[in-house]
Amino acid sequence: MIRKHTRRAAKAAFAVALGVAIILGGTVAAATAGESRSQATPLIIGTKNFPEQYILGQLYKQALEAKGFKVAGYKENIGSTELIDTALRSGKVTIYPEYIGVILSVTFGRKTTPKTAAATYALANRLYATKGFALARQTPFEDKDVLAVLNKTATQYGLGSIADLKKVPNLSIAGFPEFKTRRTGQLATLYGVTSFKFVPLASISAYTLLDKGQVLSADVFTTDPALGSAKYTQLKDPKNMFGFQHVAPVYNKKLAAELGPKFAATLNGVSAKLTTKAMIAMNTAVIVNKKSAKSVAASFLKANGLT
Repeated sequence: MIRKHTRRAAKAAFAVALGVAIILGGTVAAATAGESRSQATPLIIGTKNFPEQYILGQLYKQALEAKGFKVAGYKENIGSTELIDTALRSGKVTIYPEYIGVILSVTFGRKTTPKTAAATYALANRLYATKGFALARQTPFEDKDVLAVLNKTATQYGLGSIADLKKVPNLSIAGFPEFKTRRTGQLATLYGVTSFKFVPLASISAYTLLDKGQVLSADVFTTDPALGSAKYTQLKDPKNMFGFQHVAPVYNKKLAAELGPKFAATLNGVSAKLTTKAMIAMNTAVIVNKKSAKSVAASFLKANGLT
């Protein structure tokens, strides 16, 4: 899964959307700065090239700084998985957030996906360990492809899973061009969906096509702002065609050894709070309401006692 992340959505109120998702209960704890430690390996955080990554980068950066770690560099918008992995291996960045399925399929070129999220994470961790890197714990949320339809379409045809698309006459599916080459065969072999019109996405969003009735289904992403509404039905993927895409920070093992256990503990503390609702709310704030990733991350961390 190579993400383009061209996302458009209907506007939602920042205060409501963000508040519901990030205020998880409890009081805000006072920030406790960790002891600074000398190190030979610089702490340089990188991100890929779309808004959700900017939010994740700021979350981990600000949380680490709040615990007293010195972030020597912050490199946002580096580019694709291939580019940021090259930066990681060359030492231009020493930590960045990645999707576990992408680690297998893109970084290490694996053609098959393990049957569970835990197995996917374990394999990704083992593969990176051979290169001198490790993964912090993965997030509860995953940002993965999902086929969505309007609720009225789901009701009309009795759609609950991808296999049910066989029941739809004149089926049309919108998606980025790579969906056609990567998923057509899987739709046929895994779900028996053998006949449909493919509509490639360009400047218009998948949700606009769905709303206007120009397609009946679309390949979208589970943390898209639009999915925060109750307008769309996400079709279940019981055969796991789209794999597992939880996020885990990838970091240099030497850096972690130099910084001590509080480093990974800080990363894990942030990741543990990142639910799907929280990410949809923060993506909505940045993508739709044009808030800065920095300010949205700061609000989330404060609300959850992480700074």
